[in-house]
This record gives sequence, structure tokens and C-alpha cells, in this order.
Amino acid sequence: MVTPAPSLPKPFSQLSLTEAAEMLAARKLPPVETWHPERSGDSAMEIRADGSWYHEGGRIDRPAMVRLFSTILRREPDGRYVLVTPAEKLAIAVEDTPFRAVEMKSEGEGAARKLIFRLDTDDLVLAGGDHPLFFGRDPDNPDPRLHVRGAIGCGLEARIERALYYEIVEMALGENASAPAIWSDGVRFALVDV
Repeated sequence: MVTPAPSLPKPFSQLSLTEAAEMLAARKLPPVETWHPERSGDSAMEIRADGSWYHEGGRIDRPAMVRLFSTILRREPDGRYVLVTPAEKLAIAVEDTPFRAVEMKSEGEGAARKLIFRLDTDDLVLAGGDHPLFFGRDPDNPDPRLHVRGAIGCGLEARIERALYYEIVEMALGENASAPAIWSDGVRFALVDV
């Protein structure tokens, strides 16, 4: 049985970096990458561009249900998204990215900085080598994303909310306006992907 992520014990803004790191370490996700069931079909579900989840056209308003489904979400090598269990694999439509990064906490400066994001599912993600930030190749049309899980480049991503992106840009420009980049967990991310 899959257990959804619990809601945060207190508001994200009140979590210390240590508390957030402990929550990240304690989080256990089902091994969806190892499940390859023979039975497949369509879930009649979709994740819309605003991050809302729907089933048969009706919005899923129970956060615990969305959290549960998010733990069994996987992206296939061909780019399709599926909900997978040991018994079955069901297609799910995703308009943009399956997650939204809706809050951010920054501690430290420069190469010592750590950026932790809260997703719309209440999951926490520490940006770094395993969870890189991407900003797109066009500085006039940024495409800010955070890798959440799965293989980098073909896994699950979160769209970084516009206000958070502006915070990141402000921090990066404040440290080096000529070559703006943001550091997190020892990794430097340029604001324009090359």
C-alpha cells in the first residue's frame, strides 16, 4: 500500500532548514521505476497547467488524494505520464508539468546556499545535483523548472511559480550581475541554460 505524504507539521515559512532536511530524509516513495505491470489502460485523469487534478472532468479537491496519486506518478521514456502500481499502469494527461513549486526557502549565500522548494503536493525538494534547476535557453522567455524525481531530462518536473523565479533572479543578480547564476547545495545553476 502507498502512503501519501503527510501535510507539513507547520507552515513552510516556519520550517528550519534542519527540519526540512529531516523531512526529506524520512520521505519514502514507492519504487515506481521498478514496477512493470502487464495490465494497462487509461485513468481518465489529467493534471492541468495550473496544477489542479481532474478525474472524468471533475476536479479532485481532496489534497490527500492528490498527494497519494502523486506518489505513483511516473514519466515513461516516450514522454507519456502514467500512474503505476505493481498491478497496473494507467495513462494520465499532463498539460504542462505535474507539479508546481509554490514556496521557496533560501538559507546561506553563494556556494553555501541551499534552496528548498515546497511543491503544490506539500512535498519538499532541495535543489542540487539530484534535483537541478532549469531556466530555459531564452532569457526573454524564461522556463523555470525544478527536477523532482526520475531520470534527469525525462523525469518529473515542477514549474517554478513566477514570484519564486523573480526571487531567484534577484538573488543571482545581487551576487554576480555579469554572469547571473544561483547556487544550491553546492551546485551552480546559470539563469540561462546553454
